[in-house]
Amino acid sequence: MKKLASAVCAGLALAMLPFPSPAEPPPWAPAHGWRKKNDPHYTGYTGRKWDKDYGVIQGRCNTAAVGAVLGGAVGGAVGSQIGRGDTRVIAIIAGTAIGAVLGAGVGRDIDNADRACLGHALELAGERRTVAWTNKATGVSYRLTPTANHNRGSVPCREFLTEVRAGKKTDKVKGTACRSGEGVWELAN
Repeated sequence: MKKLASAVCAGLALAMLPFPSPAEPPPWAPAHGWRKKNDPHYTGYTGRKWDKDYGVIQGRCNTAAVGAVLGGAVGGAVGSQIGRGDTRVIAIIAGTAIGAVLGAGVGRDIDNADRACLGHALELAGERRTVAWTNKATGVSYRLTPTANHNRGSVPCREFLTEVRAGKKTDKVKGTACRSGEGVWELAN
């Protein structure tokens, strides 16, 4: 009986010891999936939190998922107006000027899904981190790499290099885009 009482007391004493609980990893440490499970938001270059990255963080833009979000939306400056208030919001590069910058032959093939991938890459990709995708409808492949970050006054801007390949023709374009609104990037002069 004494042994049983001693064992129970020892068990209770061990149960009363503080047990360390797992803490979230520090911001600089690799999280090995912790952040994906516990913080579902992706923080963009401008500090805005995004519910989806559409593969941009891994270096690939999922045009099928972006296209599903865009649905029937028309026009370059749809940006944050798509699915406002839910998880369908994406960043987009505004206007048709990007087509002119990319060149007449390749630029005319850019569509809203490509604009959305360009915008979301500018929003979420790290500096010197390339994001690539291919538009299956047009066969045009894109590689966008943000190369430098700066502000124009209080407006966040990013310099970038884009390589666009259509068939055997490849255009390389350097540009600067600035954030003009919630989820909207515009080419800067």
